[in-house]
Amino acid sequence: MSKKTLIPILGDQLSWDISSLADQEKDRSVLLMMEVDAEATYVKHHKAKIAYIFSAMRHHAAALREGGWTVDYVTLDDPDNSGSFTGEIARACERHAIDSIRITEAGEWRVMTMIENWQDQFDVPVTICPDDRFIATHQEFDDWAEGKKQLRMEFFYREMRRKTGLLLDDDGKPEGGKWNYDAENRKPAQSDLMMPKPIRFAPDEITKEVIEMVAEKFADHPGSLEHFHFAVTREEALQQRRQFLDHALAQFGDYQDAMLTGDPFLWHSILSPYLNSGLLDPLDLCQEVADLYADGKAPLNAAEGFIRQIIGWREYVRGIYWHEGPDYAGRNFLDAQRPLPDFYYTGDTDMLCLSEAIGQTLDLSYAHHIQRLMITGNFALIAGVDPHAVHIWYLEVYADAYEWVELPNTLGMSQFGDGGIIASKPYASSGNYINKMSDHCASCRYDVKQRMGKKACPFNALYWDFLARNEEKLENNNRLTMPYRIWHAMDGDVQQQLRTEAQAFLERL
Repeated sequence: MSKKTLIPILGDQLSWDISSLADQEKDRSVLLMMEVDAEATYVKHHKAKIAYIFSAMRHHAAALREGGWTVDYVTLDDPDNSGSFTGEIARACERHAIDSIRITEAGEWRVMTMIENWQDQFDVPVTICPDDRFIATHQEFDDWAEGKKQLRMEFFYREMRRKTGLLLDDDGKPEGGKWNYDAENRKPAQSDLMMPKPIRFAPDEITKEVIEMVAEKFADHPGSLEHFHFAVTREEALQQRRQFLDHALAQFGDYQDAMLTGDPFLWHSILSPYLNSGLLDPLDLCQEVADLYADGKAPLNAAEGFIRQIIGWREYVRGIYWHEGPDYAGRNFLDAQRPLPDFYYTGDTDMLCLSEAIGQTLDLSYAHHIQRLMITGNFALIAGVDPHAVHIWYLEVYADAYEWVELPNTLGMSQFGDGGIIASKPYASSGNYINKMSDHCASCRYDVKQRMGKKACPFNALYWDFLARNEEKLENNNRLTMPYRIWHAMDGDVQQQLRTEAQAFLERL
């Protein structure tokens, strides 16, 4: 029997041009794809997230077979399934005459640790290929970070713009004369019957089978399967991409921070699950957005804002994740210790903004970035919730959440758990921001304009209490000079009342 190379394809490596397949002979390769219990349960992932990944994997396996590859696919309900990546590698090595293993590097420290041990465990050479779907290599990010006191995304983003040439003029200068048009992307929205809607894909037979299996095996996991809407093939993901580019991109910039009751999507792309699992190519998508701007079909603030999220934030947080190391998840700069409130798993709260964001998250495994940062994240921050518990929740409930992208966004940007590596200040706010950027407050049982009393919006007292209890650590942050000036100018009795209100509310949690 001729010797063969085993090429594991992980659930976030669903790309035809994944580096592990480059220059490999199809008749000497066995592609191994594995649905394993350990990956579905190391946190309690949202049911729809598990269903999306498993269905996309099964569809990708079918496409690979049609492309001439030999695919050994292990389903979750296979009675011989060992339940882990390493266990399935061992079984595959026994089933096939394997003389080497070749794999694209994993996105997470946890999985990379497994892979790095396989050569000794199985006594075959293991080649770990770099994941070239990203613009910046690990070394490039480390070189950029070396010697810097602050690792701000804005400056890394400019390097990515220069490397890719996206939205640069013939002289290498940024289009329009500025690198960043975020100041133009903060308009509140109003309900509009003509607002574009993303495509909702009806489950095919493969997806229906996966949904049934997930419903049975992961009944105690959060979230619903009733509203499953994801694309599960590259072709479907491309349809969603086309829908966004043709109908929503032009308004995306203006309204990317807006929130409307009952409308989870607005002008957002809904493409992040497909970028992060590999069905869509990030750079190719950004190039088309830049081309649409060049052709006059998208305004600069929309094109730049969208491209910044991908080659800026997405690349940057991956760099931070690998640069900071596996202990990053345990950091807790503000020493926040409160458990995550139960309503994060039910949506059962009278605070309408939280009810909306959490409710749609449980229904759809989706919320856009401002809902995550300034509603669910902001509340957890000012309530003093343990940032690791917040991290676990975000990792569980969102279909696009893999630790490399979710952890820095949650612990660093949202919860300030890293002490300012990512964020220049804590993203804490009172109800005023939510009122400005949404229509939630108008229908809430709480009054956003009241700071104290039974009708007062809880965000208001919690915001001031957050500043007061963390003053020793935050008072020298120059972006908080004005809030602390306002706090210190308050009458002492008012300060005490606000803190008492906040503590009473937190005790009721």
